[in-house]
Amino acid sequence: MATPLEKAHKDPESMKARILAVACRIFGEYGFHGTTTRMIAQEVGIDISTLHYHWGEKKDLYEAVILDINKDLGQKLIDVEKIIHGLPLSERMAIAIDTMTDYFFARPEISNIMLFRYIAKTRDNVDLRVPEFTADIARSMGLTRKSPHHTPPRAMLEVLAVMNAIHNFISGENFFRPMVNLEREEYIKTVKETLKFVLIPAFVQREGET
Repeated sequence: MATPLEKAHKDPESMKARILAVACRIFGEYGFHGTTTRMIAQEVGIDISTLHYHWGEKKDLYEAVILDINKDLGQKLIDVEKIIHGLPLSERMAIAIDTMTDYFFARPEISNIMLFRYIAKTRDNVDLRVPEFTADIARSMGLTRKSPHHTPPRAMLEVLAVMNAIHNFISGENFFRPMVNLEREEYIKTVKETLKFVLIPAFVQREGET
């Protein structure tokens, strides 16, 4: 039997899919504890019983949101790896930063949810085991040449440093953009330039690439 998430994917115009999309945005804005199913139902324009019929309790809907994010992110990383495979490290990083920054700016709720889950003091306490893709990104970036089943802790932390830098600029856009007085398109361009300026030399220097 198909899961609610599979049904939502199968029919993007369905009520399940509509609720899922709104839930992702609201969880991204308020976090797990700050969001109620009533808030989501009101935004969709349905009564709360309809929401529970399609998704069950808040925890069930939240888990579906996280699984959906991970599935979409995983596919995006596969697509990026196909583009950057075999290129010099500096080029791999530049393409990956450009591509993933655009991806997250198009879906800022993902960065917001990630930061809520990993940085906020109030954790969501949902026991949800999903792939984090850190090891996959490390291999794609060429940060490890070890077995695909073993990624050194430093390589994983380096990936987290890159990803968290992107997430911070995206989640902090409403704070940072007025500070630097840039229109959104110019802000996104400058964020990508800044990330490449700061991150690429550090990785390239370590690899001895010129």
